[in-house]
Amino acid sequence: MLKPLSTATRELVNLDGLWDFAVGTAAGEHPWTGPLDTRLEAAVPASYNDLFTDSAIRDHVGWVWYQRLVRVPRGWSDERVMLRLDAATHEGRVYVDDTLVAEHVGGYTPFEANITEHVAAGQEFRLTIGVNNELTNLTIPPGTITITEDGRRQQKYHHDFYNYAGLARSVWLHSVPRVHIEDITVVPGLDSTTGTVEYEIGTSAPAAVRVRVLDAAGTEVAAGEGASGTLSIEDVTPWRPGAAYLYDLVAEIVDGEAVRDTYHQAFGVRTVEVRGTKFLINGEPFYFTGFGKHEDTPVRGKGHDDAYLVHDFQLMEWLGANSFRTTHYPYAEEVLDFADRHGIVAIDETAAVGLNLAVQGGLTGRPHPPTYSDDTLNDDTRAAHAQAIRELIGRDKNHPSVVMWCVANEPSTHEDGARDYFEPLVELTRKLDPTRPVCSTASLLTTHENDRIADLFDVVCLNRYYGWYIANGDLVTAEALMDSELRAWVEKLGKPILMTEYGADTLPGLHSVWDQPWTEEYQVAHLAAHHRAFDRCDAVVGEHVWNFADFQTSPGIHRVDGNRKGVFTRDRRPKAAAHALRARWISLSGHKPSNDA
Repeated sequence: MLKPLSTATRELVNLDGLWDFAVGTAAGEHPWTGPLDTRLEAAVPASYNDLFTDSAIRDHVGWVWYQRLVRVPRGWSDERVMLRLDAATHEGRVYVDDTLVAEHVGGYTPFEANITEHVAAGQEFRLTIGVNNELTNLTIPPGTITITEDGRRQQKYHHDFYNYAGLARSVWLHSVPRVHIEDITVVPGLDSTTGTVEYEIGTSAPAAVRVRVLDAAGTEVAAGEGASGTLSIEDVTPWRPGAAYLYDLVAEIVDGEAVRDTYHQAFGVRTVEVRGTKFLINGEPFYFTGFGKHEDTPVRGKGHDDAYLVHDFQLMEWLGANSFRTTHYPYAEEVLDFADRHGIVAIDETAAVGLNLAVQGGLTGRPHPPTYSDDTLNDDTRAAHAQAIRELIGRDKNHPSVVMWCVANEPSTHEDGARDYFEPLVELTRKLDPTRPVCSTASLLTTHENDRIADLFDVVCLNRYYGWYIANGDLVTAEALMDSELRAWVEKLGKPILMTEYGADTLPGLHSVWDQPWTEEYQVAHLAAHHRAFDRCDAVVGEHVWNFADFQTSPGIHRVDGNRKGVFTRDRRPKAAAHALRARWISLSGHKPSNDA
């Protein structure tokens, strides 16, 4: 699905701002049939949970309703009028006046509706959007809903971040010509100094198509005819980590000399490959330094904010970080656009987090329901998961910053049924995009001895918390455990190993002269112990600390105002670990130290 753009043949209107807002039954039985009877207003984009002081709104389980009036621009009388939501977490229904025009399940990918037949140029219409935050065993991510004795509905889930909901990303009204470009796929290649560009253009109806490639200065460097083909760029400038260079593929529908539609697709020329125990970008070994992050800020929740976007990337640059993983869901498209322009590498992840009922037993091994069964994660769950993969790749396939797809975070891959569940999903991912490696991250409960699916992936991705959940406060043992496990995975699979999570909760301002957990000194020592282990293992191709910044989680006695593993506080103030990482990562500059360093 193409992101709405303003071009010579297209226009768009941003619908962000304050919308009328109502929760559940307070909105009436059919809230789309008239003006919402409410005094509340909610900001878009933003999660609604932290906007209001009423805990009943924050803890609400079910549908909420947004509404506003929208005027179609007068000049759109001969155009198709489209309505697009960048996301509705986790299910959305869209009404134009009294008519349902779109439904979508999946909280982090866009959907749209052609509303041409329901509106008129120059006229207003009533736009009502329902958003449902319910998670079940058939959703991605999964969850369960329980009813208390007094009749309250409560949402339970196994992922360790708060279930923020609502319209956290932008809403758009945009126009396209009657016959228009619907999709563009760009597959770059690199052969010495020559770049290749395989392209495929999808159109709403059969049409004549031509394409041009412009360099960063706007000079045409390649051109072709037809809806698919391969172009060559001589003396190409590759897209490189830390040195982004973007070309512009201009796709046009033409009728003789007349241009009926035009769309600009930015892309970079680069290759990605796994060879032995190396991860290669443009044929050169790459060492990941960076974080798992979250779209999480005070008041906004998961609401996208360009100011935080810029500041977060500035902090990563200050640290010397070169990459991040979109933990644990597809981020706003603006994030990947920014990464494309600034040469930051991304691992793009689906919202498949919490597929692990074994965590109910914790690390003690207590009995728990099977993760994969007719009553838990089943064929319908896998179908929802497959759709999440399709939508992720469909949205993000042209981003040069994206170098690997992550199909899930910490699923229970040591249980019966894991391979039957995941093997078709990995096959689907490779079919949709054969050009990028595929991975999934392994939880502490999954080891080299009991794992059943790691051979399906290109990179072994480990989330490990030695020195925190295991051997808490004992960094000597933690380092030895890390050493031992790294060696075991290399011996078993001989693949690259990426440390996708490691870290320790830390309270800013808490200090000690001893190795005391929760102190800033312990976080620094904890990371250093892991880094020594990484540097001794040639197969380790990167380190993503958990987490970039503290973030909100569901309430519970095991969390003090959220997860505190960030090297920055939630309002982006550095802990001591941030300075320690900066010293290490600036010296690495994308290349791993030798074992004798």
